[in-house]
Amino acid sequence: MKTILAIFSSLNGTQGNSSKLANDYLSKIESDESVQINRVDVASLALPHLTSEEMQAWMTEASERDESQQALAKISDDIVETVKAADEIILAVPMYNFGIPSSLKAYFDRIARAGITFKYTETGPVGLLENKSATVFAARGGVYAGSDFDTQTPYLKHFLNFIGISDIQFVYAEGLNMGEEQANKAFADASEKIIELTND
Repeated sequence: MKTILAIFSSLNGTQGNSSKLANDYLSKIESDESVQINRVDVASLALPHLTSEEMQAWMTEASERDESQQALAKISDDIVETVKAADEIILAVPMYNFGIPSSLKAYFDRIARAGITFKYTETGPVGLLENKSATVFAARGGVYAGSDFDTQTPYLKHFLNFIGISDIQFVYAEGLNMGEEQANKAFADASEKIIELTND
């Protein structure tokens, strides 16, 4: 059984353009009985910004955590276990003010755990989440891919590489706020890419 973790981050839920792209991809594979899809909407999780208290809870031995620390550590522990269980990770990512949604950043902050999802070595950090792939479905109002304004692509590559995921694909739909013709073309191009991915 192949397990797919689909992470959505649009403030507009299923009506978000990035969500539509990811769901287009998922609709083409969810009929396969050998595939299990777990969906997470990080916007609805409403995770708070990471605090010193929460990080301290991670660094405290499980047997020594007080009740409050156990509750704080469980937030990250549950997220990490979900990621660990996935063979493929789908990320539906809108662009907000040239970056990823803050809800997705808060989710990532709970994934990056020293000794659990990465480790430090004499030659630098090494990711521990091996043998996984990731596909990013990025929706943008303007056209940014390959420009200095696209901070998302390098950040997502760096983060995923950092935790051990190097097999990464990107599907872009850009210029969605630049007129109906451009939006239709962007979705058509993305749809072609999705068909290519599902036929591999």
